Amino acid sequence: MARAKRPDVTPDLPVCSIERSLALLGDRWTLLIVREARRGATRFSDFRDALGSATDLLTQRLASLVDAGVMERRTYQEPGRRARFDYHLTRAGRDLTLVLGALQQWGDRYRPPAGGPSAVRRSRTTRQPLEVAFVDGSGSAVDITDVEFVLNDGGSGTAPTRAPEEMSG
Repeated sequence: MARAKRPDVTPDLPVCSIERSLALLGDRWTLLIVREARRGATRFSDFRDALGSATDLLTQRLASLVDAGVMERRTYQEPGRRARFDYHLTRAGRDLTLVLGALQQWGDRYRPPAGGPSAVRRSRTTRQPLEVAFVDGSGSAVDITDVEFVLNDGGSGTAPTRAPEEMSG
């Protein structure tokens, strides 16, 4: 596994952004917790009831999301009860909406359920349906066949030495 070489990057993390992201988000429960938080779940019991996951697994995944800055814990207390924590998405967590939308779009297209999509993506303002896409600097969507991932040398800005079709990550 390639390791980061830049001083501003933690040396024990992979250089590849996809690999670093999957280290945190790569199991199904983690993204499902984020999905439920987007739907308004904040309390441990909300997540447990919606997901049906084991409490130890849920505790571990929530802690990892808090540690990574994807969620934050806030104290709350109901009258006559002990203080507890609820969980809220941070900016990093809200930005995962793009990932959730892309996974949903892919699943609707290539793994469609018999009854059709379980949810649709639409604008709160215009109510128009939305597609997840790559967008260039002018705001225009770019066809997926025109998208390439070009490796660099770890941030120095020099061009890669291999052709793009030989690269991954």
